Amino acid sequence: MDKIMGQTESRERFFTKDREFYRTLFKMLLVVALQNLVAYSVNMADNIMLGVYDQASLSAAATVNQVFFMVQQFALSIGNALVVLGAQYWGQGRVEPVRTLTGIALKLGVLISAALVGVCALFPEPLLYLFTDSAEIVAEGVRYLSLIQWTFALFILTNVLMAALRSVGVVNISFYVSVVSLIVNAGINYTLIFGRFGFPELGILGAAVGTLTARTLEFVVVLAYILKWDKKLCLFSGGGVWRRDKCLRGDYAKVYIPIMCSQVLWGISVPMQTAILGRLSDDAIAANSIATTFYQYLKVIVIAMSSVSAVMIGNAIGRGDLKRIKSDARTMAAIDVLIGAVLAAALFLLRGPLVSLYALTPAAKEMALNLIAVMSIVMVGMSYQMPVSFGIIQGGGDTGFTMKMNLISTWLIVMPLSFLSAFWWKWPVEAVVLVIQSDQIFKGLPTYLRFRKYQWMKKLTQDG
Repeated sequence: MDKIMGQTESRERFFTKDREFYRTLFKMLLVVALQNLVAYSVNMADNIMLGVYDQASLSAAATVNQVFFMVQQFALSIGNALVVLGAQYWGQGRVEPVRTLTGIALKLGVLISAALVGVCALFPEPLLYLFTDSAEIVAEGVRYLSLIQWTFALFILTNVLMAALRSVGVVNISFYVSVVSLIVNAGINYTLIFGRFGFPELGILGAAVGTLTARTLEFVVVLAYILKWDKKLCLFSGGGVWRRDKCLRGDYAKVYIPIMCSQVLWGISVPMQTAILGRLSDDAIAANSIATTFYQYLKVIVIAMSSVSAVMIGNAIGRGDLKRIKSDARTMAAIDVLIGAVLAAALFLLRGPLVSLYALTPAAKEMALNLIAVMSIVMVGMSYQMPVSFGIIQGGGDTGFTMKMNLISTWLIVMPLSFLSAFWWKWPVEAVVLVIQSDQIFKGLPTYLRFRKYQWMKKLTQDG
C-alpha cells in the first residue's frame, strides 16, 4: 500500500477540480466552524461578563482556564485518535470497528477524567499558584475551580462522542448542541454574576454555575441523539461499543500515544508560557487573556479546517482513492493560506472595538492592543501549519511527525527562549509574547517539507 502511494501519478491535477469535493469541504467546514465558534463562546461568555464585573475575576477565570486548556488537550488527543482510525474504517464502509474504537476511547476518557478531577479537588491552590503568584487571583480561582472541575469529565466524554459522529460524517448535531449550551450559559451567567431577576450576586461563582449547567446539557443532548436519532453510527447496536478487541485496542494505542504526547506536552507549555507572563505583572495577565481570547475565537475556524481535513483525508485513504489524495491535500493547503490571511486582517482591524468591551487599566488596555497586533502576525503561520500538520498529515495516518515537531520546537526552542526573553533579557511583554508564539510561524517550513514528500499517507485499518 505504501509503495503504491509513493508512486508518481503524472496525470493527476495539481488542484482538485471536482465540485463535489468543494461542496463537501465547505459544508463540513461551515458547520464545524460554527460549532467550534459557539462552543468556544461558552467560555467566552465567562470571560466577557467577568471582564465587565471586575479585573480580578477576569484574571482568576483566565488562570483556571489554563487548567481547562490542559483538559482540552486530553479531549482532543482521545478524539483525534478516534477520528484518524474511524474515518478510514468509515471510508471502507465498515461501522462495527468504529463502534468498538469509540468504546475504547470512552473508557480511556473516563480514566483520564477521574485523574484530572482528582488533582483539581485535592490540590487546587498549588495548581493555580503554578500560573500566578497573586494570592487574590488564586483565592478567586479556587472558588471558580471548585465547580468548573466537574465539567472536565463531561467535556471529555462529550467530545469523544462527537468525534465518533464526526468520523462517520455527522457534524450538524454538534452545532445545535453548542447553540443551546451557549444560550443556557449566557443566561445563567448574566443572572448569577450580576444578581439579576432577584437572584443573588455570585460573581465568579455564578459564571461557574453557568458553565457547569451548559456542559451537563451538552452531554445529555449528545447522548440522547446517539440513543434515539442517529442512523449512521448506531453506537449501541450489536454491542460493538462494549466489545473487547485486543487488536483494535493495540491499533488505537499506536495512534493515540504519539497524538497524546504531541497535544499534551505542547499543551503543558502553554500554561507555562502564561505563567511567565503572570510573573511579569497583573496587567500582563489581563492583556494576554484578552488578546488570546479573540485569537482563539478566530482560531476555531482553523481548528475546524484541521478536523474536516482529517476526516476527508482519512475517508479517502480508507476508500483507497489514491489518485485524488494528493490533489485534494494540495487544494486544502492552499485554502489554509487564504484563510490565514483573512483571519489575520480581521483580527488586526478589529482590535480597537474588541478591547473597548473590557474594563481595564490604561496600561492593560494599551498592552492588549499591542498583543492583538502581535497575534495577527502569528495567525498567518498557525493557519497553515495546524491544518496541514494536524489535519492532513496526522489525519493521513502519520501521527509521529507532529509529535516530533512539537516536542523539538516547543521544548528545545520556544520554552528556553521564552524564559530568557522574560527573565534574563527582560524584554517588553509584547516581545515576550511574540517569542512565546513564534513556533506557530517557524513550524510552517518543516510542515511544508513533510507535506510535499507524501509519506504521510498510511493505511491503518485491519483487513475485514
